[in-house]
Amino acid sequence: MSEPGVGEVKEPQVGELADAFLKACARHKILAATAESCTGGLIIAAMTDIPGSSSMVDRGFVTYSNEAKMEMLGVRAETLATYGAVSRETALEMAMGALARSRAGIALAVTGIAGPDGGSAQKPVGTVWFGLALKGRPAQAELHTFDNRGRDYVRRQTVRTALSLALAALEKA
Repeated sequence: MSEPGVGEVKEPQVGELADAFLKACARHKILAATAESCTGGLIIAAMTDIPGSSSMVDRGFVTYSNEAKMEMLGVRAETLATYGAVSRETALEMAMGALARSRAGIALAVTGIAGPDGGSAQKPVGTVWFGLALKGRPAQAELHTFDNRGRDYVRRQTVRTALSLALAALEKA
């Protein structure tokens, strides 16, 4: 891999983002939790790859099916029926559910379409909703649509984006 050229910005690696996020959790004296669908646990894995992460990570919920989202996180059946699993509303309920069902002070949630199939005109492959819940603050959600460069690419970009959004939220807190 070549070094960035003049004017190019080097993207931080997932491990660097996870480390920075966990250090921010430590500064704020809070634990982190995740609620993951399309990433299947990759976000919590990136965090727990960091030595000493057990003092900042509480738990990760891998809720790939709608049933798991409802049973483990309390996502309402009405939400899934009305908006679908890949929606702002579901991402918010996932994040709030992870926060409520853990000892965490911050919860990140992701739900999306990694591909290669499952996309539609309204929600193409690469569509990912991010939910973020920080104790004592309103939950927020953000939509990102990644280029359809394959399942692995969409999932890696989702992990990177989730950690970046969570880190930014803690830096503002």
